Amino acid sequence: MKIPKHLAVIMDGNGRWARESGLPRIAGHYEGVKRGEELVDACIELGIRWLTLFAFSTENWKRPDFEVNALMRLLEGYLRERSHLLLEKGIRVSFIGRRDRLPKGLLMEMERVEKLRPSEEKIHVILAIDYGGRDEILRTFKKISEAGLEPTEKLFNLFSDLPEAPDPDLLIRTGGEKRISNFLLWHLAYTELYFTDTYWPDFRKEELVKALEDFSRRERRFGAILQE
Repeated sequence: MKIPKHLAVIMDGNGRWARESGLPRIAGHYEGVKRGEELVDACIELGIRWLTLFAFSTENWKRPDFEVNALMRLLEGYLRERSHLLLEKGIRVSFIGRRDRLPKGLLMEMERVEKLRPSEEKIHVILAIDYGGRDEILRTFKKISEAGLEPTEKLFNLFSDLPEAPDPDLLIRTGGEKRISNFLLWHLAYTELYFTDTYWPDFRKEELVKALEDFSRRERRFGAILQE
């Protein structure tokens, strides 16, 4: 089975899963966090070195205040209470997206966690919080302009939110929708896309393996012609 170096995931379907289970929407997000932990463990086991998760988009601010506030508290609490596991498991965590609109408590936890470095890094997990692909492009060009430089593809990558990471090899979106929803617009240029109807809280390791098996059957030509 072909293993991607960098996997990106749009974790969709938490709210619908909760509604169909007769639970409040936030219960779906709590269950989704558990799947996130399981996914990281599975990626380590399979040898995936980079994992980017779409946790909260620039558009998600449009949701009801009570849900947004609950999500922010969930993220902050998780980082505070579970960060000790990162070093034990060899997980490095960083964050992409805007930081000027996030609650102070969450921002402090993000900055603390980003400073943690495992002695043996097995995977680099990137959480996209208050992230939008168009917003990243605008912010990146602004940084290049402020530096007085002429934009190039190499410079864009260097000033982007993902200066260290290779472009994702595979994007998985759960929940049945077939769009990328303003996620990593620059970085997904040649990424393979995989869509599943499975809601994120039901996305277990076997679902990941199905996606990787499908990925293994793809021919990635990057615009070239493979020799016969």
